Amino acid sequence: MPTTPDSQKSKRVRLSRAERLRQLIDVSWDIIRQDGTDALTLPNLALRAQVAKPVVYDHFGTRNGLLARLYQDFDQRQTARIDIALAGSGPTLRETARVIATSYISCVFAQGQEIPGVLAALAGSPELEAVRREYQRAFLAKCRTILSPFSPQQTIRPAALWAMLGAADTLSAVAASGEIALEEATGELSRLIMAIPDSSAPGESL
Repeated sequence: MPTTPDSQKSKRVRLSRAERLRQLIDVSWDIIRQDGTDALTLPNLALRAQVAKPVVYDHFGTRNGLLARLYQDFDQRQTARIDIALAGSGPTLRETARVIATSYISCVFAQGQEIPGVLAALAGSPELEAVRREYQRAFLAKCRTILSPFSPQQTIRPAALWAMLGAADTLSAVAASGEIALEEATGELSRLIMAIPDSSAPGESL
């Protein structure tokens, strides 16, 4: 018996909500990679993902919601990379600093030019900037916990951590753009991280 279009349609496997979300996120990164962040709109995402517009709006609500979810996706992968690397690293400050630097920069490097575009879009909206700041604080809290045992005062100055983050973002961006080598960026960030415990004194919490 020949297969009809209707029977073909009925045989299509429906994605779960989580699977559909993963697909939409992956397609969003592809759009940014190929056409830039400005091309990432909810209607365009629906077109490229070959789904109805209401599906995309149901998952993200607005373009800002989509951009925030992309940043969350990037942050989760970056955090997982650091956690895995730390679990297999040695106990010294040098090894710990190297793991943090390598994990942070390599994740941005692997994302290419997509993440700078998302970060630029996040900075343009107070709502999205608040989302970015939330994840930054979580990352710095993790670094404080990791680095505190190496500090004579058993504490890390918040200003030192924010300075490290600024350097990490800048070094990651220029490495991703090819301005400097990945290894050079990683080495420089490692040196900055290694200097944090000795320079720290009791201060305010993040």
